[in-house]
Amino acid sequence: MERGEEKKRNKPRRSGEERGLRAYFVRLFGKYDIRDEKQFITLGKWLIFIVLVIVELLIILQHIYDFSQNGGWGMLLAILIVESSLTLSSVMKFFVVRKGKGRIAFYLFDVVAACAFLFVTNGSYPLLVYMLVLTALYFGADKALPSWALLCIAMPLYAVSYAASAYIGYDGTIQLLPLLTQSLGSVFGILVHFLVVQVALAFYRQYLRLDKTLRELDESKKELEKAYAVVAEVTALEERQRIAKEIHDTAGHSITTVIMQTEAAKLIIGESPEEAKQKIVAANLQAKHALEELRDSVHLLSGTKADQTLKSALEGIIHESTDGTGITIRSEIEDARVSPAKFRFLCNSLKEGVSNGLRHGGATAFWFSFKREGDELCFLLSDNGRGVVTDELRLGFGLTGMQERAKAFGGEIKFQSEADEGFELHLVLPVDTEEKQ
Repeated sequence: MERGEEKKRNKPRRSGEERGLRAYFVRLFGKYDIRDEKQFITLGKWLIFIVLVIVELLIILQHIYDFSQNGGWGMLLAILIVESSLTLSSVMKFFVVRKGKGRIAFYLFDVVAACAFLFVTNGSYPLLVYMLVLTALYFGADKALPSWALLCIAMPLYAVSYAASAYIGYDGTIQLLPLLTQSLGSVFGILVHFLVVQVALAFYRQYLRLDKTLRELDESKKELEKAYAVVAEVTALEERQRIAKEIHDTAGHSITTVIMQTEAAKLIIGESPEEAKQKIVAANLQAKHALEELRDSVHLLSGTKADQTLKSALEGIIHESTDGTGITIRSEIEDARVSPAKFRFLCNSLKEGVSNGLRHGGATAFWFSFKREGDELCFLLSDNGRGVVTDELRLGFGLTGMQERAKAFGGEIKFQSEADEGFELHLVLPVDTEEKQ
């Protein structure tokens, strides 16, 4: 029982130590963002330094037994001196000296120290240390050309150092074929290492460019979405304001006219019943038009759109105007595809023209024509009312608004009249671009 309890007590402690060690490495390496090239290089320096220290420890472990047995403590001391110098130089160039000639001097010292390993140890460790030093140099180069120049210097330098160490190790005698084979193998390993590092750096820098492009695209997308939201909001606000103005200008004007007509009819109903009746009829028609305008505006605000052609809409206005009013409207209407804004303008122009003929001209009959001639839409409304001399014509609120809207669409409007000869309204609008095609 005591041993079992002791195991239970010790188990959490070991797992806690493992978690602590893992947490340390997470804190050490997790703070580096590889998408940032500077942080990536810093992380690479840490990894190179850690691997270098591990390799140096392995070299000591490899030779410490032989040196203790054979009394080669002098050579062990030489290894410790070379390793200490290389470690100190790596610390200085990685973490202390950030730039300048001092850092270059440390890099040159590292190359010499790595070659010195050939004279104090054997095996593959000297080559591995040499590759680690070269990796740090490759990481520090912004372009491939300095790395190629460094490679051209590093390969013969290592080959010469290897030959010199072999010559000293064999007491001045050299076995040429084994030496040549091993030298070429080391040089080939340095070349392969160079190519692997350069390919990895090329892929990494391409990744950085792609990542930067993607982040810029994401930012552009967000900005476009914000701009689109602002445009949509402004467009909706402008549409509401336009509809509100249209209700105020058209329906409000029509209702005011209805009030004025009924007030006038009330004042003369005893003296002139026929004239009062005509004013009431005109007021009734104006009220119908105002109601229809309000319905159209409500449909626009609610986002619904009536499935109605322009021809059927114009015919509906004529039917509504003649129903129960006693007036006659003959017509000849061709259908046409127009924008929603032109659709409303043409319908409102017909309503305004009929109402003006009743109110101001006392008309009882109208002729309406709407057709396409080439790239133009021709609108004609004439009545048999009292008319007015054209030079004396004063444009009221309705006709002025109609004239301004026609100019906004790139069209024109003309008014023709003579005393006792009725009134004619000529409206010409350009055909929409889609309809032209």
